[in-house]
Amino acid sequence: MPELPEVETTRRGLLPHVVGRRIRDVVVRNGALRWPVPAHLARTLRGEEVVDVRRRGKYLVFDCRKGHLIVHLGMSGRLTLVPEGQPARRHDHVDVRFEGERALRLTDPRRFGAMLWVRGKAEDHALLRELGLEPFDEAFTGAALHERSRGRRVAVKHFLMDAHVVTGVGNIYASEALFHAGVHPLRAAGRISRARYDRLAASVRATLERALAAGGTTLRDFANASGHPGYFQNECAVYGREGEPCRACGTPIRALRQGQRSTFYCPRCQR
Repeated sequence: MPELPEVETTRRGLLPHVVGRRIRDVVVRNGALRWPVPAHLARTLRGEEVVDVRRRGKYLVFDCRKGHLIVHLGMSGRLTLVPEGQPARRHDHVDVRFEGERALRLTDPRRFGAMLWVRGKAEDHALLRELGLEPFDEAFTGAALHERSRGRRVAVKHFLMDAHVVTGVGNIYASEALFHAGVHPLRAAGRISRARYDRLAASVRATLERALAAGGTTLRDFANASGHPGYFQNECAVYGREGEPCRACGTPIRALRQGQRSTFYCPRCQR
């Protein structure tokens, strides 16, 4: 699932190609996504100009003159710039055609994504208004995590992945950040000290920064705006490395199931 690094990588790749461009047309081939594409989208966007592209959590917000286009990539979606007239494949559901020779194509094999239009403030939309801390904002600190964790019995990994607490930290990045902070993924969020949350907050930010530098993670479907994969999976210290020796202590990496997701950790380094 595209998480913060993949969405931010996509945003940065799109900026120089869509900001300041007018939308000539929109082609909706299949609007039956998790949140259906509005029937009026083509009519509304025709002639609009994109003035900025922002990210909130895992959502991309295309600021236009008269409103905002909110895009979510779901479990397997991606946005790519394609040449005008490039034939669509089975899962290419929406094309936003700009003046010039390129179109922005939404590909979503599992159709768990979204492309929605908002006329008011984007952050007031139901999908955005209750999102938690942004890991790259100044407000994201160990103190903030510590305060939000008080009385919480949920495992700290689930706590980090709760979009109402922190937004954009997915399964891979939670596992990696917990390893580098030395925190066991099953430890109750409310039983972790302020000092350890300071280390964890720093580890989350550093992990996401490394993932951004690597262009995100590609396990199956993710590609950036130019169609290229990410490479962070090659740098993972624990994720996907069950049975391999820990790079810090040599102990074999273990895996367990938390909910429907795999968690990887070092039983010696993480307490």
